[in-house]
Amino acid sequence: MDDDERVLSPEETLRLIEKQGSAAADRFTPDPVPHYLAWGVAWLVGFGAFFLHHGLSGTPYLPIPIGVAMALLLGMMTLAMLVSALTMWQLGSPVHGMSQARGMMYGFAWTFGFLSAAAIAIRVGAQLPEAERSLLWASLSMTVVAVLYMAGGAIWHVRPMFVFGAGLAVLNAIGTTAGPGWHALLMSVGAGGGSIAAGLVLRRRTHR
Repeated sequence: MDDDERVLSPEETLRLIEKQGSAAADRFTPDPVPHYLAWGVAWLVGFGAFFLHHGLSGTPYLPIPIGVAMALLLGMMTLAMLVSALTMWQLGSPVHGMSQARGMMYGFAWTFGFLSAAAIAIRVGAQLPEAERSLLWASLSMTVVAVLYMAGGAIWHVRPMFVFGAGLAVLNAIGTTAGPGWHALLMSVGAGGGSIAAGLVLRRRTHR
């Protein structure tokens, strides 16, 4: 009897099923590192510019114009959103039906969430001083991010993603209460560094 025709034992069948299941999981699960790394760099650099502009006591550490800091943060967050969209596309492209629709709706949630936050910031921010206006923009955007991270973790049952979103929400609330400089510092170091760390944790779990 040829090897191809040999009847597999129950143990061999189980090992084959596990091997094929692991291969399928690797194929349909996108690498989370680019997503978390993109957001981590965006927050580290973008909010770092805000921190240098505001300073902890209201005195700038470097003469970075607020417009430059805002453009840098929004630009890098836009690039991070594109990386996230590509990651979701990699997840949905080989899969059709409910999983693809879920990923598409989740992607649209990011777009509409940021559009809503921008509308609020534009309407309310015009009545605030410069420092408070920048804090409004930053805290609203991070609120959207934190909520969507927690929602994504709940949808795909990814505990580190949910925990990271909850951590972002806590840091965002503390920073908003403490003031523009502290908020920028917490978002740059805590959110930026935490995002990179979360991506590495997920990568290690995915490759086990």
